[in-house]
Amino acid sequence: MDFNVSDKMQVILKKINEFVDKELIGLEPQFLNNEFVNLLPELEQKRKKVKKMELWAPNLPRELGGMGLDLVEHGLVSQALGRTPIGHYVFNCQAPDAGNIEILHKYGAPDQHERYLKPLADGKIRSCFSMTEVDMPGSNPVMLATTAQKDGNDYVINGRKWYTSSADGAAFAIVMAVTNPEAPPYQQASMIIVPSDTPGFNLVRNIAVMGHRGSDYASHGEIVYQDCRVPCKNLLGPEGQGFVIAQERLGPGRIHHCMRWLGIAQRCFDLMCQRANTRKITPDGKTLGSRQIIRAWIAESASEIHAARLMTLHTAWKIEKDGAKAARHEISFIKFTVANTLKRVADRALQVLGGLGMTDDTVLAYFFRHERAARIYDGADEVHKMSVAKRILRVHAEKGLNAALNLPG
Repeated sequence: MDFNVSDKMQVILKKINEFVDKELIGLEPQFLNNEFVNLLPELEQKRKKVKKMELWAPNLPRELGGMGLDLVEHGLVSQALGRTPIGHYVFNCQAPDAGNIEILHKYGAPDQHERYLKPLADGKIRSCFSMTEVDMPGSNPVMLATTAQKDGNDYVINGRKWYTSSADGAAFAIVMAVTNPEAPPYQQASMIIVPSDTPGFNLVRNIAVMGHRGSDYASHGEIVYQDCRVPCKNLLGPEGQGFVIAQERLGPGRIHHCMRWLGIAQRCFDLMCQRANTRKITPDGKTLGSRQIIRAWIAESASEIHAARLMTLHTAWKIEKDGAKAARHEISFIKFTVANTLKRVADRALQVLGGLGMTDDTVLAYFFRHERAARIYDGADEVHKMSVAKRILRVHAEKGLNAALNLPG
């Protein structure tokens, strides 16, 4: 793997980091202390600036109006944007839209491209992804209670979903529902596009997460599908292939998440260092940074961020080179490694900031609240550890350590 960052990418990253510093971080107090929907007019102006700078949708192909960056390049961009909670939204590479665009682009029919994909890629509408269910284990995506039964030329959908992120204000949902209950477990579910104005699509509430309900894009919805009828032509991809499509969506998506988490960890680290350098704790002017324990936290945090970043970039490189299936070990490794790196760095930063860190006077408390979920969503850490260990043990018994860890030799 070549660790050099191309001249092109260095220019792009410089522009993006400058934009984040000058245009977005100053908006964080409004983001933290007001409803997201109230910030939309100002964010829309920022999005127009990004388009003019030709930095729009870095992960999308050029035919969709994006920059056409590969997975490694977008990983670097995602880290830069992750330093602020509004970075990905302003550059139109935010979850869940980014993943929905990917699967619409690959599996969508021509009329689905016209109605959903193009306006989504252009930032004219938003979408949501409706898979997680209240009464079923999210760690086992083949266990779904939501059904989509055929009735003539329609699917009739019934079920209850939650953590459908950004459902508030979304133009449509991509719903995972059981269409083939008699098929083998991994071929029972399908993905179906459901416009949010369809009768029977009921956004019950925005779920309060750590005390914050959120609004518009910055929310997690609970949806009840009650005799929700959509045409069969709204099927996305082949019937019974919902699990396969979901796995294709989640593999590269974990690169996006992990690099975003590293951007968050970097921001927490910066806040910690700034506080350590400036917070006086003795009459003679000594700062927090003079204390051995603080220096140890800073050294540990810097090392852990660096290691997690290299691991994630290597995984992105391997996906690009050999495909997501060949990188299954690495995808699991980065998921729980980066999530826990973020948790530790944010916790140390909050400890260094003390009472200030508990307030919304900085972005740190927001990160601490909302990114705790990094260890849960996209597969709980324990599930990734269990599955990757099972594969390692099997291969180790047959071929030895190097093969078990995908190492050469």
